[in-house]
Amino acid sequence: MIVVDVNTIAYLWIPGEMTKFAERALEKDPYWVTTFLWRSEFRNILAGYLRRGDLNSSSVACCHNGAESQLAGHEYLIPSPLVIKKVTDSTCSAYDCEYVALAEDLNTMLVTSDKQILDQFPELTIDLKDFAGTT
Repeated sequence: MIVVDVNTIAYLWIPGEMTKFAERALEKDPYWVTTFLWRSEFRNILAGYLRRGDLNSSSVACCHNGAESQLAGHEYLIPSPLVIKKVTDSTCSAYDCEYVALAEDLNTMLVTSDKQILDQFPELTIDLKDFAGTT
């Protein structure tokens, strides 16, 4: 089991240069968990793709439905004190700290490509590319 942030989820469902790493991460560990926050963040990412014309509404719906199906039953609500503790220990946003707090609470790693999170919480995080490896 690994915790994934919205960027890792987006890399899996929205084709791009990081998709291959997200796919390898899924092959390496198919049990992904995340916070409920990912839903709002993912909708916002998809809105940007839609507004820029990079994805049409049908593609957005496919990405959205696929991601929600994949993560159904694997979402957690994080108690505020756990998140605030991580906020106090870093300069990361409260949004980012939710993912970190979940990883700590579940005694696992957060797989992310967010440099700030990786720098500030090295004991709880691993870079997506490093986790995915090259094979």
